[in-house]
This record gives sequence, C-alpha cells and structure tokens, in this order.
Amino acid sequence: MTEYNIAKPFLKWAGGKTQLISEIARVLPKHITRTNFTYIEPFVGSGAVLFWMLHNFPHLKKAIINDINEDLINTYRTIASKPKELISILQILQNEYHNLEGNEEDKKSYYYQKRELYNLRKEEQIGQAALFIFLNRTCFNGLYRVNRRNEYNVPMGGYKKPTICDNENILAVSNALQKVEILCGDFEQTLDFSEQNSLFYFDPPYKPLSETSSFNSYAKDVFNDNEQIRLKEFCSKLDLLNHTWILSNSDVKGKDDSVHFFDDLYADFNIQRVEARRSINANPEKRGVLTELLITNQVNSKEYVRVI
Repeated sequence: MTEYNIAKPFLKWAGGKTQLISEIARVLPKHITRTNFTYIEPFVGSGAVLFWMLHNFPHLKKAIINDINEDLINTYRTIASKPKELISILQILQNEYHNLEGNEEDKKSYYYQKRELYNLRKEEQIGQAALFIFLNRTCFNGLYRVNRRNEYNVPMGGYKKPTICDNENILAVSNALQKVEILCGDFEQTLDFSEQNSLFYFDPPYKPLSETSSFNSYAKDVFNDNEQIRLKEFCSKLDLLNHTWILSNSDVKGKDDSVHFFDDLYADFNIQRVEARRSINANPEKRGVLTELLITNQVNSKEYVRVI
C-alpha cells in the first residue's frame, strides 16, 4: 500500500486561508461535522481549507470544489488524474530555471517566455497545468491576476531556486482529490450538488480595502459589489434550505469605520472579526496584521470542533 504525506496547498496564493484555519475550525458546528456530511467549497483557490477538511474528517461523505478560474481547475483535474506526467514536466521546468541562477537576464527572459506561452493557451492539459504551477512558484508573491483579455500579467518574483516541482505533495494532493468532485463555473451551481447534511465554505475574491489594494482581478470578469450582493442572496437561500455555511471576506469597516457594507449586508447572520496577516504588498512596511470577517448562519455555540 502506498503511503502518502498529508496533502497541503500546491500553490502560493494571495489570500490563502492557511493562517485562518484555526479560526474557521472554531466556528465549525459539531451537529454537522460529527456526522457524515458533504463539504462544498464554491471558490476553492489554493484549497487550504479543503485539504484541512479532508485530513481532519476522513469519513467525509463527499467533497465538492468549484472555481470560475478555468486554468486553476484544469490544474486540479490534472493533478487528480495525471500526477506523474505533470511531475515529469515540472521537473524539466525546475531544472531549466534553476540552471539560470546567477544569470538574471536569461532567467527573466525564461520567465516571460513561459508567461507568453501560458497566455496563448494552446498547450495540452498537462502542459498548461505545468505552466500554471511554474508561474505561480516563480512570480511575484504567488499572485494570480489577469486582465480583461484573460492574460496573466504578474511580473517575475525575486526567488532564488524556488521549489517548482514538489513531487511528494503533488502525489499526496492527487490521492486526496480522489474523493473530490471538481467543478468549473459560477458558484451558484454548487447548490445542485448539496445534500441534506451539507457544509459550504465561501472564500470569494475579497472586497478591496482601498482603490489601490485590489487584487481581485482573479478572472476576466471582476467580482464587484453586485457580485458580493448576489453571493449574500445565495447564502440567504442556503439558510432557508437549512444548509450550514461559513464565509470569509475583508473587513472594510476595520479599515474605515464609516463603511458598513458587510455589516449591513449580513446583518441577519453571525459576523466575527478575526486577525489575519497581510503579505501582498510591494512595501514591506504596509504588510502586517489586520482583521478579516468570518460570517456564518450558525448562532454562537459552545459546541465547536476541536482544532487538530
């Protein structure tokens, strides 16, 4: 029997939820998680919460993940179905990139050539997934950003010999994904896959704290305030259908006390403010601790899941 490591996110991801898992765990209600339940994540991103759930609840009935980012979902599907073929390509990319260390001009040229190739989107499935991971591991701060033409436009990062091919984790992720159904599209389609005992976790593109702090050009169609409102209406629908949900988002009121967008929008639900660390900023002095929102349709209870 093959032994696998614990699967962890295979991407560096702006807004990844690894640092918030302990807070998310505290609002997981036991009446859901002590039974067989279905876990649904409509904005999967790097999957930090997904992999935590799969590890900590091995008897999970099933898991559904979704994202509107077709290139991201292609990468998940590739890892699930063809991990060894993907590893072979990533190993070549890693060797070629590492061999350019010390020659910054050639290294830079290599990065932008691969970015251009990625944006052509003419590679077959495995090659495109390999380019997605390569760019993620070598770009500035693991940021994913596209323009209106869906062209990835993040500059090269300053890493020396970054890990591009993590063989063991790719195999662990592939193993974990065997019990996961992978969807690509609008978040509302996930309702079709819900069952009586379902738990939804939403990590949508965050509402920017300022005009200059927006990193939500995550897909060619911007997730604006109207989309935030549509998401809230979907959460209200889930509540009426007796589904449990948890949602994270930026604390715009924490930045500007006069902005009550989420406090008003989710006034009927339980809003908590939790500490998080900002890491995406060109100016290190502007990185640091801030608050984010955890919102749920569950009332406060002493019955919470123990953090493992």
